[in-house]
Amino acid sequence: MHDDTARPRRQIRSFVLREGRLTAGQQRAFDTLWPKWGLTFQSEALDLSAVFGNDHPVFLEIGFGNGDSLAQMAQHHPERNYLGIEVHRPGVGHLLLRLDELGCSNVRVIRHDAVEVLEQMIPTAGLAGVYLFFPDPWHKKRHHKRRILQPALLDELARVIRAGGLFHAATDWQDYAEHMMAVLSADQQRFDNSAGRGAFTQRPEERPLTKFEQRGQRLGHGVWDLVFVRR
Repeated sequence: MHDDTARPRRQIRSFVLREGRLTAGQQRAFDTLWPKWGLTFQSEALDLSAVFGNDHPVFLEIGFGNGDSLAQMAQHHPERNYLGIEVHRPGVGHLLLRLDELGCSNVRVIRHDAVEVLEQMIPTAGLAGVYLFFPDPWHKKRHHKRRILQPALLDELARVIRAGGLFHAATDWQDYAEHMMAVLSADQQRFDNSAGRGAFTQRPEERPLTKFEQRGQRLGHGVWDLVFVRR
């Protein structure tokens, strides 16, 4: 267990909690499926082997949205365990229904602020990888401070990702892609760009191609993937 007593409470969050209405199915998922796949936030590190009942490598997705990509990765990689973090209830409910439909037993879901989960619930070197797919770009300049990928987050990622593990980010906003590249490239002592210094990578096969992304591609929109390896 790591000591987080000295960590200051941060004030700026990377999300605004807008609670959409749950469908009847999503509410039923919270009522009946959360006990199976949900984890309640706690202020001490998880025993990941106990959580999953095995020692398979654990990958974490920050802000999984509706959870389709996370469910697909979990289905295709039963030899891996997955933690998914999302604050919005409709997305969590959607994922719970999908996991039940697929019968995936290698996923656990946390509905809480991702930064606090990383700081308090994830043990040092406990993760084989972290995913950050299409985070809110906060495109207005005055909101750039809300972007989740900042040097402070890298400190936590460097702590929780084991040597040789990966951090994979993707965005469809070029300005945010350049921001991510600048932040990650400035930390060469801890993170190595798998595509070479300053280079983006082609979408790895393990990152599912979403319907939203396919529609954007048809309209000529770009997507930028960054894969960095923990030294």
